[in-house]
Amino acid sequence: MTSADFKARPRADGLVETDLPLQMAFMAPRLQGDFYPQGRLDLSLWGCGRMASLMLEPWDGPFIHAPNRLTCGEAGLYVAQSAPVLALVGARVKRAMPARRCAWWGSVISPPKVERRDRLRRVATPWGVTLVDERPDGVIVAVGASEEEASRGLSLSVEAIIAEAEQYVRRCDILPEAPALLRSMAIQSTHAALSSIRRAEDGSFLGLAAGQAYSAPTRTYYRDGYWTLQALLHLDLEAVREQIDLLAGGIQPDGEAPSAVILTGPAQGLEWEKFRTTNKVYKEEHLRPSDWWSDHFDSPLFFILTLGDYLGKGGDKTVLARHFAKVRAIYNRYRALDKEGNGLPQKPRHDRDWADNVYRHGYVAYNIGLWIGALDVIATFGAEIDADLALEAARTAEQARASVDAALLTANGWYADYGLKGEFVEDHLTLDSLTLLRFNAVSREKAVEVLGHVQTLLETRNNQQQPYGDWGVMCAWPPFKRPADTRAKSAFAYRYHNGSDWPYLSGLYAEQRLRFGLDGADYPLLRWWRTSLENGWIGSVEYFSPPFGRGSLLQGWTGMHAAAILAWRERVENMMQEMA
Repeated sequence: MTSADFKARPRADGLVETDLPLQMAFMAPRLQGDFYPQGRLDLSLWGCGRMASLMLEPWDGPFIHAPNRLTCGEAGLYVAQSAPVLALVGARVKRAMPARRCAWWGSVISPPKVERRDRLRRVATPWGVTLVDERPDGVIVAVGASEEEASRGLSLSVEAIIAEAEQYVRRCDILPEAPALLRSMAIQSTHAALSSIRRAEDGSFLGLAAGQAYSAPTRTYYRDGYWTLQALLHLDLEAVREQIDLLAGGIQPDGEAPSAVILTGPAQGLEWEKFRTTNKVYKEEHLRPSDWWSDHFDSPLFFILTLGDYLGKGGDKTVLARHFAKVRAIYNRYRALDKEGNGLPQKPRHDRDWADNVYRHGYVAYNIGLWIGALDVIATFGAEIDADLALEAARTAEQARASVDAALLTANGWYADYGLKGEFVEDHLTLDSLTLLRFNAVSREKAVEVLGHVQTLLETRNNQQQPYGDWGVMCAWPPFKRPADTRAKSAFAYRYHNGSDWPYLSGLYAEQRLRFGLDGADYPLLRWWRTSLENGWIGSVEYFSPPFGRGSLLQGWTGMHAAAILAWRERVENMMQEMA
């Protein structure tokens, strides 16, 4: 298949062109939403929720997609960065409709009627306001948690908004010398990471968004945020520091942490709390007002790893001192889960880590990798604060590394997903087990061997046993062998955690091939993006597989591809020469 056969085509300038009117997801520090060129614009605001929908005259292609920008001949949609406002050029608004609830779980309301003041429409809800100003040179659409915030956006000119949008596109272009497919992927991956940086009404930092569809209730994740900020370590180190301070608030005195910390604004927060405390399922899973899905096994480890990555980039050392009591609590929590005295904590049988549709238990390769990486952070950076704990962490790391093979290495030469030998072991190969490689839990020899197995079995181009041809890198193969260990979407082979391509994990895999100096990184870097273009999915998708389609668009942790490029640019450039 050539690029001409794609529903969306990569261009030499890194943009994406399509003849079809495809969904455009956009996300800026406050404003986010979806534009459908057939004639609909849906608007939401970080911290508030759904705001309004506009019905427009439809646009005709071809369309040129860029991060937070879509052009179509003389027409265009441009999203600003400095305020929650966008400009529509060459568009006519047919109708404006306020949202009837802030999120699917919110109370349904009857909002006030849309007010008209000459060329201005005012669309109000109890949680915010949308202002639509039809000017001679374009339509300005500004949103805000308050009239004041929306009015600030309305003060920008169409020209200023276009300039901000174009500057943002240039900022995302981290590999301008690359061929069309790679350059466009790098732009969209960078956009996924940068657009995750969200702001409050006063402009202060308000978390890294997991993705455009993960904003109600407004929350920031330990896990998703960690993989997202790998690119931000190179692009915006201050955002990483602020993320650490936000996540610290979710760490409990005993070292427990939720999947994410909730950061709602006042109106959305009241609605969420009413739902959380009255819905039986959500009440049992979200134990505290600030918790999104309490007690996730991997979250505390990601907190320590984030600290380590920030300090490794020369970040402010006072951050570690400020949060070291939480680091100590986390360390003690996982040491108490070392039931065999071998340095390896065992996970209880529940579905609360990345594979949240799977009841993983015992030694989980993914979590063991995170644990050993966290130990190294404590050993490396903790000595100035607590020399005894740093030394103990170093010794525990040494013991843990010595125990990994006995606990998880399979006869096939890769590391089992989870289980306990002598009881039950899910011994299929998984991409998330590459945390063992990333955090140096196994030898280089073993790491290279594992990467060879990943290439043979998880790259669909090489695995003739899966029935769908060449479409991406599976997150697991073969499918889970014990159905009782899976639920919901992961109960189906090739779906979700049971074999879909998760581009963030493909990015992790590409990173490890680059890191170990192996060829073949181009496949995990690019195959997910080729599949997206073939299907007309504009932007960074959450996951996908041929029989089940895709997850949500504009997923922050898909920035892992940008992270791999930024960390290993010279090797990527060498790869480009070989590709040419």
